[in-house]
Amino acid sequence: MNVCGKEVVVQGRLVRIARLAHEGFEFLDSPEAAIMYLRKSGGGIDLFTFLPKLPHTSPENDYAVEWDNVAALPVSTFEYWWNKQIDGKTRNMVRRAEKKGLVVREVPFDDALVSGIWEIYNECPVRQGRPFPHFGKDVETVHTMSGTFQKTSFFIGAFVDERLVGFMKLTCDDARSQAAVMHIIALLKHRDKAPTNALIAQAVQCCANRGIPYIVYSKFAYRAKQRDSLSDFKESNGFQRVDLPRYYVPLTRIGAMAF
Repeated sequence: MNVCGKEVVVQGRLVRIARLAHEGFEFLDSPEAAIMYLRKSGGGIDLFTFLPKLPHTSPENDYAVEWDNVAALPVSTFEYWWNKQIDGKTRNMVRRAEKKGLVVREVPFDDALVSGIWEIYNECPVRQGRPFPHFGKDVETVHTMSGTFQKTSFFIGAFVDERLVGFMKLTCDDARSQAAVMHIIALLKHRDKAPTNALIAQAVQCCANRGIPYIVYSKFAYRAKQRDSLSDFKESNGFQRVDLPRYYVPLTRIGAMAF
């Protein structure tokens, strides 16, 4: 379903809940217009939920709220991030990458990048103790899935001897007020070179150059896991937990009762 130029998905059987299909990468310009459209559409939707974009962290209307969170890195200048937002251990990791010959730069989305991403995805069927969902996909599939949001995305590659060993995809919202990490991954056999730390460092530089004030790296905490190694990694690279109001708008009596 297309609502105000954004794709909306509907989930659930007893209670049908609608949300943006690409939540976190896209935002509603006018939630009121979207809600009005959904009320008139007659699509059998009971609840509509959406998140505001940063820096709107306080409830600004009368909609029902349940608190959510993101991992956000405020961006001003690379120097400020380097000197004030990360610690000495993280700075040493970035330095280590350079000393070990890692070269990090922004790259175009082309066949060479797709081929490199395909190699990274197919290095190992298991990552962090779980089956890796992109292992075994062919080049055409990787091209399709990596090529989404091309007009609003940019890619950063990490190279050793001109071979791609890691990459990061960031997708900006329409107003370029934040860049969300859509994917960041590197070859396991090159983890001694701290490629993910180097990718984030380059992302800060790229966003500072573009005047993008926030980098968002998914959630900081999940309901079942308030703290883990990934949240520690995010924090060490300057990301902070930012609580956001998740709005719920009942569209039917069932929706109101369910909320």
